[in-house]
Amino acid sequence: MTRSLHDSWQLGGVTIPNRVVLAPLAGIGNWFVRLQAKRHGAGYAISEMVSSHAIHHGNERTCSELLRIHPDERAQGPTAIQLFGGDPDVMRSAAEHVAQVGGVDVIDLNMGCPVPKVCKTGAGAALLDDPDRAVAVARAAREGSGLPVTVKLRPGLRPGQQTGVELAHRLVEQAGVAGLCMHPRVAKQRHAGRADYDLVRRMVEELPVPVLISGGLRDAAKVHEVFERTGAEAVLLARGSLGNPWIFEQVLGAREDEPSREEILAELDWVLERAVEHLGEARAARYLRKFYPWYVTRLGEGKVLQDRLQRTQSIAEARAALGIATPALAAA
Repeated sequence: MTRSLHDSWQLGGVTIPNRVVLAPLAGIGNWFVRLQAKRHGAGYAISEMVSSHAIHHGNERTCSELLRIHPDERAQGPTAIQLFGGDPDVMRSAAEHVAQVGGVDVIDLNMGCPVPKVCKTGAGAALLDDPDRAVAVARAAREGSGLPVTVKLRPGLRPGQQTGVELAHRLVEQAGVAGLCMHPRVAKQRHAGRADYDLVRRMVEELPVPVLISGGLRDAAKVHEVFERTGAEAVLLARGSLGNPWIFEQVLGAREDEPSREEILAELDWVLERAVEHLGEARAARYLRKFYPWYVTRLGEGKVLQDRLQRTQSIAEARAALGIATPALAAA
């Protein structure tokens, strides 16, 4: 039977309307970034990485902002919250809290983040070398939340290792996870170098749960190639979607062309409005400085506009720099 990225599928009893997913983007994947991906076709979206420790200890900003599910996002498809942490008891508590917040369909666990400040706490990719703890953390998340749990992994910490593949089997058999996502580069590679897509193909053949693929999927042609090559249940788009939500439409065949200047500016204006809704005017103006380069690059603009946007102190200044009318003027 011919597979299609348009096909719906099941993840722990949750129906996902297609096989194109927004990957977890650390420090970026808040509710409006997830909503943006869904507006452009993503069938499922996973949140930025959230600390189980911060949730367990009631950190106000973490609980009120990073766990926020907007009604518009909820209406457009399932959402997962990705948690990280190395303490099973803390993870159980955090997962229970996430489930009680409501609007979350799946708990995703990060066991692949290579960033030292995460690994030194015993979380992220550090769990690849501590499989007993990894299994206990995943089991705790499932029991604490009552929700399907998935895990994002890498093959290992260093070249030649396959500890992540061995762990994947244990997570299914001993922790009851509903699915797995493999980024087929070892942690030491970060986001560079060769991705071992054939390893993912073997995991798809060996494991009884959905196996998803992430890593190196920066354009529609590559996505289709890897989807067919690996047999993965779904594809996760990450860095290739930054400032480029149109990639979801291109992957799904809804468009072939690149966005016009007017489309890019309109999309960025939508992002500005949502950021203000999320954080308030003052914080949004600072927060958006990491978003501007992605869109300015797509506009074909250079360093002058980049620098000007990085110096803006308000959303109005950013709109002026971009030549976008303020909402009041646009309505006049």
